Amino acid sequence: MRLYGSYTSPFVRHCRIALLEGGIAFELVETDAAGSAKLSPLQKVPFLKYTEGGEEKTLTDSSAILRLVRERSGKPYVPDLQRFNIFCSANTLMDTAINLFYLEKDGVTAKESSYLARQQNRLQTGLAELEKLPWSESVPYDDAELRLACFLDWALFRQRVTLTDSPNLQKFLNGIRQYAHFAATAPRV
Repeated sequence: MRLYGSYTSPFVRHCRIALLEGGIAFELVETDAAGSAKLSPLQKVPFLKYTEGGEEKTLTDSSAILRLVRERSGKPYVPDLQRFNIFCSANTLMDTAINLFYLEKDGVTAKESSYLARQQNRLQTGLAELEKLPWSESVPYDDAELRLACFLDWALFRQRVTLTDSPNLQKFLNGIRQYAHFAATAPRV
């Protein structure tokens, strides 16, 4: 298996954690925006190339990659609807924060756009809602928790959010940072 992506992507990180948890051998092929634009029809990371039945196949979304990895390792992939809702909420917040990050790099901020201001507000209201939920304090972590933790760690790394008003989420993140596979995949510059 060849997983294409960057060491800083929270979507790639979640896939790396799942592969490590499943004991599945893989190669991380570092790919930037220009590379993913050439190699993936969705022009984003991660994407995965793997062989099945002698045929090379490609998955172009982290959720599909996670499902394949969990199926191959015999572990459940977000089987509960409420946990899946949390997983999807974390995806929404991650997409929002990443889009705001890249738009800001291009000089476009929420100050110039009411739509982007709403997106910035989505981060705050989403975190406030997630702050209310109970979170695991030790392994095993499910995919909803891993997805949220990858988002939170990336958002702090890229200075997209603070957890000053989110002690429950901060405690959760502090705990999951002790998990070996999470620590081993921390973003690096």
